[in-house]
Amino acid sequence: MATVEAPKIVPLRSDVHGKLKVRELGTFEHVKNAHMLPVTAHEFASLGAEYPIVFVKNSETGQFQSVALLGLKVGENLFVDGEKWKGVFVPGAVRNHPFVLAPAGENKDRLMVGLIENSPVVGEEEGNALFTDAGEETEYLKAKKEALVGYLESDQMTKAFITILAEKDLLTTQNVAINAGEEKINLSGIYMVDEKKLGEMSEEDFADFRKRGFLAPLYAQLGSMHQFSRLAKMQAGA
Repeated sequence: MATVEAPKIVPLRSDVHGKLKVRELGTFEHVKNAHMLPVTAHEFASLGAEYPIVFVKNSETGQFQSVALLGLKVGENLFVDGEKWKGVFVPGAVRNHPFVLAPAGENKDRLMVGLIENSPVVGEEEGNALFTDAGEETEYLKAKKEALVGYLESDQMTKAFITILAEKDLLTTQNVAINAGEEKINLSGIYMVDEKKLGEMSEEDFADFRKRGFLAPLYAQLGSMHQFSRLAKMQAGA
């Protein structure tokens, strides 16, 4: 099996990266082995029409994260077909690539725009320029930075949303058994919203969820469970 090169994230600088260009989703090479990707609550409604959205728990920190399942086996993304994405809605984590927001040095509160320098979409030959000849940011880069900030804000709201779900004991772990053609696949270690406990929530908690805008992503997550059958069909045809 070919080894996947670890992302090399460096601060984006005009004096270093002045000639670099980015091919806009010209390849999905960087996520072809990703069977799940982090997603934000604002994306649930769009994503839930195509992918199962579940929660996974970090065994070291005990924190939950919301992810879209893109495959039923580790290392296998059923939505990447060469240079094409088989779905309609591409998760923001993919669209933002190869840009990231990362802490600037020791100061965790200050963020810098980082570039995954060794990404297959980064080069000097073709794509969207990041800087003008004068070293100014291009409109393309400015738009990308705005999208990153929007994604970060959405990510912070998602963390608050998931923290409340965990505190209210609304996340339940389930083993999911899937028949993909002749193959039986068991998925473990995934969490989803406990529909029974959600129905038993107090009126006060329910009103609080509505006020915070948490109900829409909750129901989108529950509705996305139907997409397991879609993954099963894709797996059987893979």
